Amino acid sequence: MQTKIGFIGAGKVGVSLGKFFREGGLPVTGYYNRHREAAQAAADFTESACFDSAEAVADASDVIFLTVPDNKIREVYESLRGVDLRGKKICHCSGALSAEEAFPDIEALGATGYSIHPLFPVSDKWASYKELGSAFFCIEGTGPLDFWVKTLESLGPRVQEISGDAKATYHAACAISSNLVCALVNTSLNLLQDCGFTEAGAREALTPLILSNVKHLLEDGPVQALTGPVERGDAETVRKHLSALGDGPEAALYRAASEVLVSIAECKNPDREYAGLRRILE
Repeated sequence: MQTKIGFIGAGKVGVSLGKFFREGGLPVTGYYNRHREAAQAAADFTESACFDSAEAVADASDVIFLTVPDNKIREVYESLRGVDLRGKKICHCSGALSAEEAFPDIEALGATGYSIHPLFPVSDKWASYKELGSAFFCIEGTGPLDFWVKTLESLGPRVQEISGDAKATYHAACAISSNLVCALVNTSLNLLQDCGFTEAGAREALTPLILSNVKHLLEDGPVQALTGPVERGDAETVRKHLSALGDGPEAALYRAASEVLVSIAECKNPDREYAGLRRILE
């Protein structure tokens, strides 16, 4: 008999995962959401049921995903303590929380807890599921991970097991490669508009630069992909950049990123002198 999967929370992640599982042939029992219309829409989309309570989803399911905001996961878990959870798998999808943090004392309830985090920007409730098959899923938990490794890999994703103690570091890495890039690109767009570009024109101008850079970064690694004034040790150009940026957050962002770049440049060019550049950045 296949494991039945239910969801408490019908947001982007819950709906995307439910549809992904359903398309992969896994039985999805359905959804509960405090806004019933959201649960009904999710149920219709995944050909599953709309439940009237979180307890009802838990009763009907072998696996219960708490796909609610991070700050609500513990609260929803605590609300299920009156349900017979023996033998059930309780899961959340937070990148930052460990299973132990989210589900304290879960062993006393006879259940096991897991964090199942898709390393993917789930941005569209109704379409992102189509791309989850090519994503990495990072998992950890209070019980054996074999079930999740086999289940997820059977649907296409690659799976990485990590330690619960590493969750904050792991999530910081994800944020730097995803969210923080938005800060860098937005700063660049604003600076180009200061030079006379329209917003659309700035995005168009940066597109080939960004795409080519990301391609080289992922294919060759940061050391080989690095170019520009920091890599060359061009202290005068860096000084001009800082002067143009003034004293605001843009300059602080430039300095912080460039200090990291100096270390990368030293790996690429071990015989080149970067001491003067470091003094400017300090």
